[in-house]
Amino acid sequence: MRIIGVAIPGGAELFNTVLAHGEDPHHVVSQHGLTLTRPLSATLTDGQIVLTVQVAPTPVAGCPPRRPPNVDGGLTVAPGERLQVHQRIAAYALVLTDRGLLATEFSDRTHVPGHWGLPGGGVDPGEAPEDTIARELWEETGQHVTAAELLDVQSDHWVGRSPRGRLEDFHAVRLLYRGTCTDPTEPVVHDTGGTTADARWWPANRWRQVTWTGSFQALLHRHLPAVLAAEVSRGSS
Repeated sequence: MRIIGVAIPGGAELFNTVLAHGEDPHHVVSQHGLTLTRPLSATLTDGQIVLTVQVAPTPVAGCPPRRPPNVDGGLTVAPGERLQVHQRIAAYALVLTDRGLLATEFSDRTHVPGHWGLPGGGVDPGEAPEDTIARELWEETGQHVTAAELLDVQSDHWVGRSPRGRLEDFHAVRLLYRGTCTDPTEPVVHDTGGTTADARWWPANRWRQVTWTGSFQALLHRHLPAVLAAEVSRGSS
């Protein structure tokens, strides 16, 4: 993935750099003396995801130190065992309709069975993130969803064992979109036997009663109120 910073949408590039393994986009921007104010787009260009973000001068001089990865407690490594380095770019959608907020439950093939998240998944090689949204939301929920607006980019860096026991240095980059679904139906999980155990529409006013993973709870706290207000305003106009 590459990351490009601009002062205004459509403006000249202030920097253009590779997002290295384990790097948080916000930290990359801060290395240029800037602050990431909002993501603008994530496009597939020459087989690579290019994330364009709007930036502004940082009010306080200096770059914060890069955070080390989280390491599983009690992690043991066998003699000769090699750490597998993996950066995963994924796209998710915040979808709100008259039926509620669309969510998916993680299966026992994950580290967080029984917890809930926003639908979406990994971007396949050569796939645009908007196409990932359409594909993953059909597979996980049976809904036809279009990526309408890039809301956020989130990064986590972790060292530990995957659900299958593989020792990994894992870097997750999550692109969050506002999704539109013009014909919401009863959710159906088409990709059975995978990481999604269930899908449903949760009442928007009850979303805090749901057991979300930490990363998705943070995204919902940051963006759901504004999306909900926009939907109410759109419905009353």
